[in-house]
Amino acid sequence: MQFTLHTPTSAPKASQALLSQVAGIYGFTPNLYGVFAESPVALSTYLSVLDLLKTHSSLSPQEQQIVMIAVSRTNGCDYCVAAHSTVAGMTGVPGETVSALRDGAAPALPREAALARFANAVIEHRGWLPEEEQSAFLEAGFKTRDVLDVLTIVALKTLSNYTNHLADTPVDEAFAAQKWQAKD
Repeated sequence: MQFTLHTPTSAPKASQALLSQVAGIYGFTPNLYGVFAESPVALSTYLSVLDLLKTHSSLSPQEQQIVMIAVSRTNGCDYCVAAHSTVAGMTGVPGETVSALRDGAAPALPREAALARFANAVIEHRGWLPEEEQSAFLEAGFKTRDVLDVLTIVALKTLSNYTNHLADTPVDEAFAAQKWQAKD
């Protein structure tokens, strides 16, 4: 399957303004958005959910990035692990936490470890989490609202991770320092 890395000028008309906004925010058009631009629905959905998480999530920006890295690693998405490792550092996630998540290890802080473990369990159990996984998450201080926010991030990252698998999206230069490769 061949995917196009669109720019704001090459994208379908309904995606052009969105890609221009993305370029304005990042200073460039990340390759994932260039791929998404082929489908105005995919691009708009991804951007809308990111915006909703930013403005309404009960999880902090750092916690959101922890979930995004954990999910992307579990799904084996080279592009998203690199991108979110970079963004996590920008939001203040400690380097040790990012390294642990990239390696599939538990972060040192118990709350971060519980968050990553829960996100991974959602994927591994396809939402049918054993009671002990649910209890451990709540005992770490999270609420049912946080469960739903984690599920939202899992859905968002599934969209981007699977897109990157199919498109073999190249890692942008801006994320290259955090390049990561899934181990087979």
